[in-house]
Amino acid sequence: MNRIKLVAVGKIKEEFYRKTIEEFLSDIRKKATIDIIELPDESIPKNPSQVVIDGIKAKEGSKILEYIDNSDYVIVLCIEGNLTDSEKLRAVMEKAACTTNGSIVFVIGGSLGLDEKVIKRGNYKLSFSRMTFPHQMMRVMLMEQIKNITYGK
Repeated sequence: MNRIKLVAVGKIKEEFYRKTIEEFLSDIRKKATIDIIELPDESIPKNPSQVVIDGIKAKEGSKILEYIDNSDYVIVLCIEGNLTDSEKLRAVMEKAACTTNGSIVFVIGGSLGLDEKVIKRGNYKLSFSRMTFPHQMMRVMLMEQIKNITYGK
């Protein structure tokens, strides 16, 4: 499998999430190359206007796009993405591995979501649910899926 990158906005602050992610990463790295790129999230004022929200998402989006190469296959996690199961995600990753010379890049936005430029750059839009989850929890859930896929489960 190609190199895997996870580009995520925000740091994992909770120790239990960090430990779980490290355990998954340890297992994944036995079978695949994976890099985690954590980008700082922008400060969000109380009761921001839509213009402020769009500006924050644009700044975060520009930072995300700096870590994506033209040859990468990009899977963006967004609520309006394709609902799927583990087997379908495996198929998406296997197809991506065959069709790109670059990395398979997963993108998790900040608490306000992803900028439209990032969503448009995505080759595949993935949704784990129509519900909203904290991005820290999404990272744990994604790492588990990647681990299972790399181990053929």
